Amino acid sequence: MANRKIQVRVISIVGAIVLLGVLLYSSRQQTQNKYEVCVTFKGAMHCATASGATSAEAIRSAQDIDCEMLANGRDENMVCLDSPPSSVRPMQ
Repeated sequence: MANRKIQVRVISIVGAIVLLGVLLYSSRQQTQNKYEVCVTFKGAMHCATASGATSAEAIRSAQDIDCEMLANGRDENMVCLDSPPSSVRPMQ
């Protein structure tokens, strides 16, 4: 009976360690690329920094932040997102 409890405890500890490793690995993959993106819209400029698993995801995320700050309403936000960023700079 005591041997069974030890087996369950060891399996639980190993499972927790594996889960923690998977979470750390996937978190690291999601923030692999970091970019600073500046957007100019209606004469105003905003720069934001974002991370992503790919460079395209990071750039789009930063542009989303910029357009949220610059645009008034959903329609302007969509127009802002359709325009190319003023500058894109990879961060270290």
